Amino acid sequence: MPKVKVNGIDLHYIALGHGPDVILIHGFLGNLAVWHLQIAPQLRKYYRITTYDLRGHGYSDVTPSGYTPAQMVSDLTGLLDTLGIKKATLVGHSFGADIAMYFAYKNPQRVQKLVAIEPGLAALVDERKDPNWEGWAYWVKKLEEVGLTVPEDKRTDLDYLLETSLNTPKFYGPARGLPRNREPLIRLIKNTTLIQDYEVVGELTLNAVRTIRTPTLLVYGEKSHFMGSYRFLKDALPNCTPVLLPGGEHFGPLEQPEPLTRHILDFVGTPLADPQPSVHSREVWGAPTPR
Repeated sequence: MPKVKVNGIDLHYIALGHGPDVILIHGFLGNLAVWHLQIAPQLRKYYRITTYDLRGHGYSDVTPSGYTPAQMVSDLTGLLDTLGIKKATLVGHSFGADIAMYFAYKNPQRVQKLVAIEPGLAALVDERKDPNWEGWAYWVKKLEEVGLTVPEDKRTDLDYLLETSLNTPKFYGPARGLPRNREPLIRLIKNTTLIQDYEVVGELTLNAVRTIRTPTLLVYGEKSHFMGSYRFLKDALPNCTPVLLPGGEHFGPLEQPEPLTRHILDFVGTPLADPQPSVHSREVWGAPTPR
C-alpha cells in the first residue's frame, strides 16, 4: 500500500496513468475510492492521476488535530513536493474542493486548472448554521427515506444528524444500500478536532476567493443543498465556468460520474495524441475500497 511521509504523518495515495498531472481530492469523511469507481479509470487515459486519502481518512494516519483547510493545503503541498509534481490540475469534491481552492489561492503558479465540485467553504459556514438552511431539511429527508424518525429538537443538531447518518446504509453509488464501515468514522469525529477545524476560515476569506484567477470549473447538482455557495462563487470567481448537473444533489462523483467526467474532460482538455510513458511516469496501486 503506497504511502508517503508528509508533515510527520503517512498519507496513502494511488498514482496511475501518464500525461499531464491531475490530482483528485475527496471530501469530508470520504476516501480516495470515490474516484476509482468510474472517474479515475476514464481520466487515466489522458492524464497522470494521483488520488490520496486526506489525513484521518481512509488509510492515511489519524491525528488528534490538524484538520483545518490550511493544514490540509500543507499536506497537499508536501504530497506534491514528495512526488515531484511541480504543477497540476486540481479536482476536488466538497471539502476536497475547499482544499483545492485554498491551494490555488496560496500557490497559483502550481495550478494549471481547478475543478471545484460542490465546495462549501468555511467562510460561508454561518449560512449553514442558520436553522432555515435548506440542508437541514434535506438531511432529515434522507434519514426518513431509510425509515428513521428525527425528533423535532434534533433537526438542526449537527452532531446528532452526523452520527445518525453513519448508522444508515450508503445512499449513493454502486454500494447504495450496503452498510458503512462506521467505526473509523465515529472515532474520527469523536476523538479528533475534525469538526471544529473544518470551520476555521484561515486565509481563504470571501475577499480572498475573489482573487483566485485560476481557470475554474464550478460544478454543483441543481438540487444541491449548497446552492448558497454556488450563487456566491459563480459571481465571485473571476475566471469561472459554472455548471449545474440536472437532477443532481451534493454527491456528483457517486450520483452522476458520467456527465461529471465529460465536463472535466471538456474543461481540462485532452492531449491531441495519447502520450507515451516517460521517466516521470509512475503507476502505483494500493487498494481502493469504498468504506
